[in-house]
Amino acid sequence: MAEIEINDEVQRLLQDVNDAFPGEVRLHFGKERSGYVRHDQSNQLINGDKILVEVSDVTAPDYTASHELLHMLLALKGFPQLFFKLTTGDEDADQQLMFFITELYDVVAHEIVVSEQRKHGLIDTVIESLFLNGIHETITPEKKDEIDPMSTLRLLMMMNAIVFYGDKIDQYSAEFEESYPQAWQAALDIMTKLDERDIKTPLDFRRKVIKAFKLFDGQMSKWGVAELHSMEFATLGSVFSERQLRLTVRQLFQIFHADLDEKATKTRAYIGLSIGEEQQNAFVLPTPKNKQSDEYFRELYNKNVKDLFEELKMPYSIRQ
Repeated sequence: MAEIEINDEVQRLLQDVNDAFPGEVRLHFGKERSGYVRHDQSNQLINGDKILVEVSDVTAPDYTASHELLHMLLALKGFPQLFFKLTTGDEDADQQLMFFITELYDVVAHEIVVSEQRKHGLIDTVIESLFLNGIHETITPEKKDEIDPMSTLRLLMMMNAIVFYGDKIDQYSAEFEESYPQAWQAALDIMTKLDERDIKTPLDFRRKVIKAFKLFDGQMSKWGVAELHSMEFATLGSVFSERQLRLTVRQLFQIFHADLDEKATKTRAYIGLSIGEEQQNAFVLPTPKNKQSDEYFRELYNKNVKDLFEELKMPYSIRQ
């Protein structure tokens, strides 16, 4: 098979990523050609200061490579990332939660990623058709008035479709409404509420992700299926002002004993939740080893925010 050659736009994007990354980023292409595009067709392999972007499916190599590179650029530009530092104690349950929550986070991230891809001519009618193939490959049509184990994934796919097709969504809405009526209507409701907020800064992005977490669990509750509890299970990177970094931990966070374990130590976890309406998991702590809990948390609450986050090696962004 001939070697994959990426187009000039993807070459420039790869250079942008390498300019921003303090190491080396390279692309590697596999051989599979499935006949559809889906966002699990690429991943990142990290080895020290080198990252290999592995594009396993080359149905649309420019589209898939650029998609992964744009996600990397978001991280490099300070847009809050997801971290999973908690465990339910059940590996299968953890994997399912991480998959769904990441897909939901990506719905918001794709507002930026897809917009950039369209701006640079990396999405055309061929890619739009391949994206539709990917939807049909992934989810089955709904049975009339029935909520089933695939309902959560159908909703995520419909939300992503609304973002991906943008102002062309009317060309596909009749098909989606016929095949996935409940998921389609729920996706329209959620996306209408999410679209009330534009993304101009990392802080806008963070707020929109949190709103998506809340709206999605609201729909899960309406359907009577298990909620994701993304605001507790997933740690979302913070965005601080310089002033907030100088505040004490108690001024910005409340720390709660969780019903989950800290993943690395397998001890009972403590979660730092932002004060106010957000109540989003911003950091996770294991059970303290060598100090009484009262003493440990008294010292913790009196630390300034910058010192704590640097001690935890927890990435954060500074509001401009």
